[in-house]
Amino acid sequence: MIDSQDELLRRLHNDLMDGFDEELEMEIEDRHVDALVNGLDPDTPSAHREGRRHYFRELFRLQAELVKLQDWVVATGHKVVIVFEGRDAAGKGGVIKRITQRLNPRVCRVVALPAPSDRERTQWYFQRYVPHLPAGGEIVLFDRSWYNRAGVEKVMGFCSDEQYEEFFRTVPDFEKMLVRSGIQLIKYWFSISDEEQEMRFLGRIHDPLKQWKLSPMDLESRRRWELYTAAKEVMLERTHIAESPWWVVPADDKKRARLNCISHLLSQMPYSEVERPSITLPDRVRHVGYRRHAVPGEIFVPEVF
Repeated sequence: MIDSQDELLRRLHNDLMDGFDEELEMEIEDRHVDALVNGLDPDTPSAHREGRRHYFRELFRLQAELVKLQDWVVATGHKVVIVFEGRDAAGKGGVIKRITQRLNPRVCRVVALPAPSDRERTQWYFQRYVPHLPAGGEIVLFDRSWYNRAGVEKVMGFCSDEQYEEFFRTVPDFEKMLVRSGIQLIKYWFSISDEEQEMRFLGRIHDPLKQWKLSPMDLESRRRWELYTAAKEVMLERTHIAESPWWVVPADDKKRARLNCISHLLSQMPYSEVERPSITLPDRVRHVGYRRHAVPGEIFVPEVF
């Protein structure tokens, strides 16, 4: 439990500031970091301001490296699957957003499947994930994955004990098969403390822009914290294999978790910068007889602003 009301308010404020920073990340470039940090919150303690400055600079540096990685993946035909797992509010979506922010969605795409349909429940368990696997030159990020069976399905009673055990018998072979086929499989578990999850849930409850992130299942997962812990421990123990090991990301500090995860991801591939051909903007062709027709005024969007 969070010790005091003042501490809770302080942490909720910091979480709000993190959300504010998130909205700015795509609006600024590296050369504007100092102006951003010095101009937005002059009353913020200098240590916190310096921390934000360091975060933005490192994030932009790492995102530039991700662009190089993307070009290398395309040039070499490499195939990559990255699995993101963790408790609700652990920060998986935040790091996924930072990875994809400046990349080509045709190269790097996110898969976040809903609960299986009645038909899908009768299929081979891994069947609905297979169509989303990458072709050459693609990176696929799974925001939750086939490990739902080892976590939420086990804890919430959505699978039988036989299905649960069959998953553990099958998943090592499934992942080894992916790796043998030429897919690089990287698995991250985002780890947060009981106290930090409580604070993030409270932040979502009191922020109308984030309430959509809270589902009844999320709230029930909070009550079953210890069951999720036990399920996670079994999952890591039984599916940590040489071909696709687990990597645990300490995630109580969102920004550090993002930087550490992206830095580690970059270290997992021997990418190098791919030379791009120089680009020259061609002159526009103009035709003497061309006339632009007027667009009917009634189809314009009203200029409210």
